[in-house]
Amino acid sequence: MVDYHAANNQSAGGVQTYMEQENDWDRDLLLDPAWEKQQRKTFTAWCNSHLRKAGTQIDNIEEDFRDGLKLMLLLEVISGERLPKPERGKMRVHKINNVNKALDFIASKGVKLVSIGAEEIVDGNAKMTLGMIWTIILRFAIQDISVEETSAKEGLLLWCQRKTAPYKNVNVQNFHISWKDGLAFNALIHRHRPDLIDYDSLRKDDPVTNLNNAFEVAEKHLDIPKMLDAEDIVGTLRPDEKAIMTYVSCFYHAFSGAQKAETAANRICKVLAVNQENEQMMEDYEKLASDLLEWIRRTIPWLENRTQEKTVKDLQAKQEDFRDYRTVHKPPKVQEKCQLEISFNTLQTKLRLSNRPAFMPSEGRMVSDINLAWLSLEGAEKGYEEWILSEIRRLERLEHLAEKFHQKAAIHESWTDGKEAMLTQKDYETSTLSEVKALLRKHEAFESDLAAHQDRVEQIAAIAQELNELDYYDAASVNARCQKICEQWDSLGSLTQRRKESLERTEKQLETIDELYLEYAKRAAPFNNWMEGAMEDLQDMFIVHNIEEIQGLITAHEQFKSTLPEANKEREAIQAIQAEVQKIAQSNGIKLSGANPYTTITPQSIDSKWEKAMAMVPQRDNALQDELNKQNSNDSLRATFATQANTVGAYIQAKMEEIGRISIEMNGTLEDQLTNLKEYQKSILSYMPEINKLEGYHQHIQEALIFDNQYTSYTMEHLRVGWEQLLTTIARTINEVENQILTRDAKGISQEQLYEYRASFNHFDKKRSGQMVSDDFRALLISTGNSLGDAEFNRIMGIVDPNSTGTVTFQAFIDFMSRETTDTDTADQVIASFKILAGDKNFITADELRRELPPDQAEYCIARMAPYTGPDAVPGALDYMSFSTALYGESDL
Repeated sequence: MVDYHAANNQSAGGVQTYMEQENDWDRDLLLDPAWEKQQRKTFTAWCNSHLRKAGTQIDNIEEDFRDGLKLMLLLEVISGERLPKPERGKMRVHKINNVNKALDFIASKGVKLVSIGAEEIVDGNAKMTLGMIWTIILRFAIQDISVEETSAKEGLLLWCQRKTAPYKNVNVQNFHISWKDGLAFNALIHRHRPDLIDYDSLRKDDPVTNLNNAFEVAEKHLDIPKMLDAEDIVGTLRPDEKAIMTYVSCFYHAFSGAQKAETAANRICKVLAVNQENEQMMEDYEKLASDLLEWIRRTIPWLENRTQEKTVKDLQAKQEDFRDYRTVHKPPKVQEKCQLEISFNTLQTKLRLSNRPAFMPSEGRMVSDINLAWLSLEGAEKGYEEWILSEIRRLERLEHLAEKFHQKAAIHESWTDGKEAMLTQKDYETSTLSEVKALLRKHEAFESDLAAHQDRVEQIAAIAQELNELDYYDAASVNARCQKICEQWDSLGSLTQRRKESLERTEKQLETIDELYLEYAKRAAPFNNWMEGAMEDLQDMFIVHNIEEIQGLITAHEQFKSTLPEANKEREAIQAIQAEVQKIAQSNGIKLSGANPYTTITPQSIDSKWEKAMAMVPQRDNALQDELNKQNSNDSLRATFATQANTVGAYIQAKMEEIGRISIEMNGTLEDQLTNLKEYQKSILSYMPEINKLEGYHQHIQEALIFDNQYTSYTMEHLRVGWEQLLTTIARTINEVENQILTRDAKGISQEQLYEYRASFNHFDKKRSGQMVSDDFRALLISTGNSLGDAEFNRIMGIVDPNSTGTVTFQAFIDFMSRETTDTDTADQVIASFKILAGDKNFITADELRRELPPDQAEYCIARMAPYTGPDAVPGALDYMSFSTALYGESDL
């Protein structure tokens, strides 16, 4: 039902004459029992329709108002004002005082009461009581009706005539016989709620059915109580005018209020729908940003992990994990980052178009924060890849050095085996002079051999030191073995010196020396050492990374082979010395004791080692040739990768330049530009197989452990970054055009205006960068007819450049131009709409929201509205004013 509080503040002067005429109560008419019965029923139902709001009702209109209590309550409900406190006594004087308070309140509203006194009401005078109620109905239900400069009864009649004019068999000329057949009541309902009545099925010759149908529908669906009886109206020659007017006024208020409520509800629904969509976009952005930042947070420590591995195989497993990260895990995150920026820009555009505050993400989730975190991720990624490659080189070097160390150590340990026992023996004490001399010569040969091995010991120590410097994982065992070799070497030196001194003390007893044996020993020892060194070199492992390095090894090997003829001559000369010994012994009848007393190197061992060395030469040739073939293959891989990389790099550069040119040109409508850009994006995405092909070539290069490429300046990392920037740039350009379409459609900007804006912007964008500096932007504004002072220009810059970057984008420029020329919903408009739904109250209840708004938007308001705390608050009152202000203010709903 409608609240009539709004009518209380109107002046009664304009309708005073009408009220005076109506207050001239026709007592003769009340003598008609039929009319009095209709008025009693109608007025009782009308009173109860308002009293039930206060949780009470009346049964007998002349009896239930006698104490004045329910009469005062009725006036409070329909006026929305507080009356003086009633007296609760049961005496007649208390009742009269209460009735007088009610009559005084009626009179204060500009109503002239004629011949109606408190005593008559207290005495239960039915005529006076009905007259008083009719006066109240006129003042609070009919007086304020206004239609085309007519008011009260004439206004209500004109409203009925206008609403029922299109309906056949309906001709409303008064408030009595025009309503007897019931068609006028049904026409009023059908005009406003055609879903409730099938008007074409009604018959003029069946008035009782027509009347009952209208009364039942009004009570069930319009909340208008049944105030009349169909039989009473049909059975009366002239139905009571006041009863008909009272009942019809309820229809007027019900339908006029519903129309206002519908308009207000539509406005609120529109505002809330925009706000709900924006909030969902904010929640989606926050979640996507949180997920992306969490992934970056978890990934960076993995990329920063520098735990060293023991073998190349273990490190290559890490490299494979890193390759999976690059090709499988990271690309979706690149798409998410791009989508995040697009969502953020779209949301900000929608907020500007709906006159809402700009969206400020949670701390640490700004687009700039995500870009900063992404830069940290890419920095860690680059460092991790460089570390893996350097670690592979280091471990390869370590494995090579460790193998070389153990090989040289084994040779040295084999040579020193038994030397300490030989140097500590005292065989010269029982030997003859010749034997001592022989021992001395043998010792001299040993010293020569010892000196020849000095280089190997130094090499072993140098390799061990390098393994320590390169942090070899098994450095402890290397150090222990090296320490043992060095200590043994020092011991051999000391023992050698002591034995030499012992032999020299007996040297004067030695007179016969076999010079040939001595010469043999002196020449055989270094030659034997040379052969051992040569065999060691021929078995030495090698590692190279390019053709130049392997060709250097081949050249060195060829140089070694060129020395073999001279070495063979030396071998033959040494063997000739041994042959000469045999010849002299045979010719002089000397019986040789067997082995050369000065050396353990026999001619057989020299020949054996020589044959082994000669067999190793072709093996070394094959190994070097295989490595040369491998390096040639690697060079082919470099060339293949370089060809593809140069093609892809040129493609990316060309596409980036084309996108930059497209973004400032104006070819066709925005929809045409958007379609062309999306087709252009598909064209770029179709190039992805070429990127994948390049990734395959890069994988082959990494598997071949190729670390440089002289055929191209591009690296795989450089091209990956360029490809990602290309995809991001085309996506951003598409998003800018979509936002321009949103702005054009939302603000009603024509295509010609957008062309004009773009032409003006391009003209003053001297750098053709899509971002205009402030001086150029001032010149642009002046060219559009704006006369700008410094203060006004600073205000505009605050709008188009809220982050104070010193530049203005085209999107910001058209947002500003559209904002200056269009209108949007405001907080005051939303407050006014809520006030209509609340029946002019300063608060609204949950039931009113659920009745007037769709369920989801009603619950949305109820969940966010704060309790109303004003002086007129009632239980369950909600504050719609602060809620509406928050929709357009800085507070966060």
